[in-house]
Amino acid sequence: MWKGPSWVLLLLRPYWRCYFPNTQAIIYVVDSSDTDRLVVANEEFHAILEEEELKGAVVLIYANKQDLPGALDDAAVTEALELHKIKNRQWAIFKTSAIKGEGLFEGLDWLSNTLKSGGG
Repeated sequence: MWKGPSWVLLLLRPYWRCYFPNTQAIIYVVDSSDTDRLVVANEEFHAILEEEELKGAVVLIYANKQDLPGALDDAAVTEALELHKIKNRQWAIFKTSAIKGEGLFEGLDWLSNTLKSGGG
């Protein structure tokens, strides 16, 4: 989820659809240290999954900011985003720390291998 003032997010949302055609994968980055915003992140995430042009896309979720104290682990983020509800597409979640470069390549490797094997 793009982090910024709510009004900016509302202004940009209509333009997201410009990028949907022919999308094979979604990379969704969650601030796992900001538990207050996970409710909104969940709502936005599931709204994106409902978009018709994204129905076949595989999903990579980064539970980012694992370097911060109190960050939720991947199991807790899985629960918060209700990933168990995703039945019709491939998905994976990886714990990451973008600032330390941890977990990023593992997620991209999964995504690359999934797309090569016919996912998305």
